[in-house]
Amino acid sequence: MKRKINIRLVLIAILAVIASTISTTIVYYSLFQRQIRNDLSINAKLLKDTHYFEAADVENMDMDLSTDIGELRVTWVDTDGTVLYDNDASATELENHYDRPEIKEAFDTGVGEIVRKSDTMNKNTFYYALLLDNNTVLRVSTEAESIWSVFIAVSPMIVVIVCIIMVVCVALSHMLTRQLITPIETMAENIEDTSLEPPYKELVPFASMIRKQHADILSAAKARQDFSANVSHELKTPLTAISGYAELIEAGMVDEEKQAHFVKEIRKNAKRLLSLINDIIRLSELDRTEKESAFERLDLYEVVEECMDALQLNAKNRQVSVEFAGEHCNIRGNREMIRELTDNLVQNAIRYNKVNGSVWVTVDGGDSPKLIVKDNGIGIPLEEQQRVFERFYRVDKSRSKATGGTGLGLAIVKHIVEIHDAKLELQSAPGEGTTIFIYF
Repeated sequence: MKRKINIRLVLIAILAVIASTISTTIVYYSLFQRQIRNDLSINAKLLKDTHYFEAADVENMDMDLSTDIGELRVTWVDTDGTVLYDNDASATELENHYDRPEIKEAFDTGVGEIVRKSDTMNKNTFYYALLLDNNTVLRVSTEAESIWSVFIAVSPMIVVIVCIIMVVCVALSHMLTRQLITPIETMAENIEDTSLEPPYKELVPFASMIRKQHADILSAAKARQDFSANVSHELKTPLTAISGYAELIEAGMVDEEKQAHFVKEIRKNAKRLLSLINDIIRLSELDRTEKESAFERLDLYEVVEECMDALQLNAKNRQVSVEFAGEHCNIRGNREMIRELTDNLVQNAIRYNKVNGSVWVTVDGGDSPKLIVKDNGIGIPLEEQQRVFERFYRVDKSRSKATGGTGLGLAIVKHIVEIHDAKLELQSAPGEGTTIFIYF
């Protein structure tokens, strides 16, 4: 970045010098031309005021203006265009000047002027013709450098100035880039320090986004770290139990009456371990799932109704009643994910309920299709309602493990909701129950 800034500053400086030189030369050359015309006009009028050419005898004329006027060429032209006198050449050798534009203009209007350019000599010749009182024309002229030759003359100076400017620009650009970049580097090194304001107001949105992304990355890293620790802990518990029971049976330290109980505990922990592994694999799959993966237009009521049949048996075993109602409505989604979402929500409502408790499952069409799962179970304290969707988080840890919960059900629900661009809302109070709304 610093190198780009340096190069661009030097290029801008070079362009500025060249543009300034060209524009200044053009302006001053224009003023120079105007001054030459004024000088020629004054010289012509002064010569006219002497009345010398009007009274001169052409045949006996011995006037010599070549040394008196120097670079000024004086030409006297008769009414028919014949050159009567020229201080730079013999009049008899010069051709008729009547067709010269400045001479014709002087005969017509009294004054004529023109600039003739010589490409080979890189010079311009300025002519000014004035009509005398005796109807002859007096013309004065002088040569001056062309604008191109002026450019060539000043080009060495331009090169010197450009070199000086480049050196100055390199030094300035290093200083400026250091002043520009240092605050940004400081902010980048202290990105976590929210009290450090961005050095430029244009960087405020960028800094806010970077800080938010940085916070999200740290949060995700912490979540992964916590997840790994929780996975290790959750898997270790059933494995330890299985290993302990197996060792006792293998060592013959358990009588035949207790062996059946130990085998039952081994099977129970193995089942829990398998559930944990399945839920962890499912979460990993959902993390990699792109939105609208195998989406289709489906009837929400129909999908939820299919899940209810399988959940009724589980509810009956736990002495919980499940009621289902609603209306047919269409959503765009993944059928298997919606089934999984419904299963997890209703299983949770059954698992964390009380004896003879109730679960109400409703599919509401209306303006926005929604799934409502309500129970009158143990409820969730207000301070823990935002955390129940975290992985392995349990409101009642002992009850969750006793009922076979893995602590990943609501985390899976949250993932499925996000994949469907749906909205999740939770209302709960301890001892009164919980209601979860899913808006599609």
